[in-house]
Amino acid sequence: MEPTSLAVPFVQEIAKEALTTVPERYVRPHHERPILCTTTTPLPQVPVIDLSKLLSQDLKGPELERLHHACKDWGFFQLVNHGVSNSLLENVKKGAQEFFNLPTEEKKKFQQREGDVEGYGQLFVVSEEQKLEWGDVFFMHTLPQEKRKPHLLPNFPVPFRFISFSLSMSYFVSAFCFMWMTICNIT
Repeated sequence: MEPTSLAVPFVQEIAKEALTTVPERYVRPHHERPILCTTTTPLPQVPVIDLSKLLSQDLKGPELERLHHACKDWGFFQLVNHGVSNSLLENVKKGAQEFFNLPTEEKKKFQQREGDVEGYGQLFVVSEEQKLEWGDVFFMHTLPQEKRKPHLLPNFPVPFRFISFSLSMSYFVSAFCFMWMTICNIT
């Protein structure tokens, strides 16, 4: 079943109003707010996994242990030395910034459709009473191709369309290498 989301006003538009307080729908109860740490004890660091070490015969053993720990104890990790160029990542950041700087009328062309999470808006809004995030998102599947929403990608500005495709292909290649290496080491 595909995830769905109700349409809500754009936060960027609400923020343009002369507000004296944040609308109640965006204010979380005290027990749901993050606790700001004032201790000098360092916070735990997200595990970092080096793909180049996993692909190395000499270095993969300890890195596989780190991967196992990350998956078992954290459920996620940061992957470095994955082959996605820094320039491509910077272009993606720039393209995203350019998208969010577009006039509202332009961004509305990419608005989420009723009952869908892909597009411009907010994710996973399931009720009118739900507390919302103070920020808009743009979410879109690029791979596999059959998951793409035809009304989103062709309307995207050409440079960002190319950047999104390049990034998704880079991630696909990295993910394939990562999965292949993991499968080879499990068996």
